[in-house]
Amino acid sequence: MALTKVRPKGQITLPDGVRRAARLTEGDYLEISVEDGAIVMRPKKLIDADQAWFWTDEWQRGEREASEDIAAGRVRRSRTATEFIKSLG
Repeated sequence: MALTKVRPKGQITLPDGVRRAARLTEGDYLEISVEDGAIVMRPKKLIDADQAWFWTDEWQRGEREASEDIAAGRVRRSRTATEFIKSLG
């Protein structure tokens, strides 16, 4: 367990061991809440609005399907554009 002091303007310093264990680096975001009287901090990653589509459930399902196809060898590799077009049938 680590101890820290609340400074002016509510600032605290997270001890080095806590930062390392949570893999936090300068500039990372934390979600802070109070649960049953305890202060809880959870690391959060922010996603740019123009990249949010990639993280939708639908898109991630497609990514998993593509990864499974690659792992199972259900894909073909073309060396040229002509070879690729021919493979389309």
